[in-house]
Amino acid sequence: MFKSRQFTAANAVTFVVYGALGGLLFLVPVVLQVSHGYSPVEAGASLLPVTVIMLLLSSRSGALATRIGPRLQMTVGPLIIAASFLLFARLENSGDYLTVVFPAAVVFGLGVATMVAPLTATALAAAPADHAGVASAVNNDVSRAAGLIAVAVLPALAGITGDSYLHPAALAQDFKTAAIISAVFCAAGGVLAGLTITNPSRKKCVEATPSGSYCALEGTPLGTSVASQPAARA
Repeated sequence: MFKSRQFTAANAVTFVVYGALGGLLFLVPVVLQVSHGYSPVEAGASLLPVTVIMLLLSSRSGALATRIGPRLQMTVGPLIIAASFLLFARLENSGDYLTVVFPAAVVFGLGVATMVAPLTATALAAAPADHAGVASAVNNDVSRAAGLIAVAVLPALAGITGDSYLHPAALAQDFKTAAIISAVFCAAGGVLAGLTITNPSRKKCVEATPSGSYCALEGTPLGTSVASQPAARA
C-alpha cells in the first residue's frame, strides 16, 4: 500500500499535523489549570467549540472535497490550525476565555473541520477497495503514534520540565514556545500536502468520501469498502 504515492503522502501529512495537534492539545488544559486557575471541568469544556464546529462542518467539508478534490483543503486546513496555535500562544499573558481561549478554539475547529474529512478520504481512496479497512487502520495508527510522540517530545523542546508545573508563570511562558513550535509543524504539514497530494478523478473522490458526518479527529472510519457503508450519524 505504501507504494502508492498518494497513500504515503496522506499518512506523512497525518503524522506531521496530528503530532502538532496531539502535543499542544495535551498542554492547553494543563496551562489553563496551572497558570490561569481553571478547574479541570472548565479546562476541558473550554474546547467544546471545536466539537460543535466539527459536527456542523465536517460532512460539508467532505462534500466540498468530493467536488474540488482534497488538495486545497489539506493545504489550507493545517495553515488555519497553525494560526489557531499562535492564538493559543497568547495564554502566556492571559487566560480570559472570551478574548483568548474562545477565539483560538473557534479557529482551531475551523481548521480541523477543513482538513480532517478530506485527509481521511484521501488515505482511504489511495488504497484498493478490498484494503480500505487496513488503510483506515494504518492512518489511525499513524495519527495516534504521532500524538503520543509529540506528548513526549514537545514539552522537552519547549523547556517544560516537572518543575515548570510548580511555577505557573514559567509554565505559561514555555507553553508559548510549545505553541509556536506546533504552529510551525502544522504549517509544514500544509506545505507538504500542497506539494505531494494530487486531486483524484471526481469518480474516485465520490467513491472514497464517507457519507454523513463523523468525528474524524477521534478516529478514521473502519470498513472493508467505504462506498458500501451506510451513512454514519454523528
